[in-house]
Amino acid sequence: MELKDNQAALILEVDEDGGVSVNVASGDIDGPAGAICQAIAVKLMQDEAFQAEIMDMIEVDDNDSNK
Repeated sequence: MELKDNQAALILEVDEDGGVSVNVASGDIDGPAGAICQAIAVKLMQDEAFQAEIMDMIEVDDNDSNK
């Protein structure tokens, strides 16, 4: 995927141990979209309360997955 100068994307990778890495791709890393993605990436990696909030949002009950 080729990004325009006004576009940016977060690329999340989860390893087999559940570790998450965050990368930023941007047509212009110093532009507004790139800067926003960089700020979100930093928050994802450094803010433990935010990490916990995200994990709570995506937590799936085992009973729901068996339906």
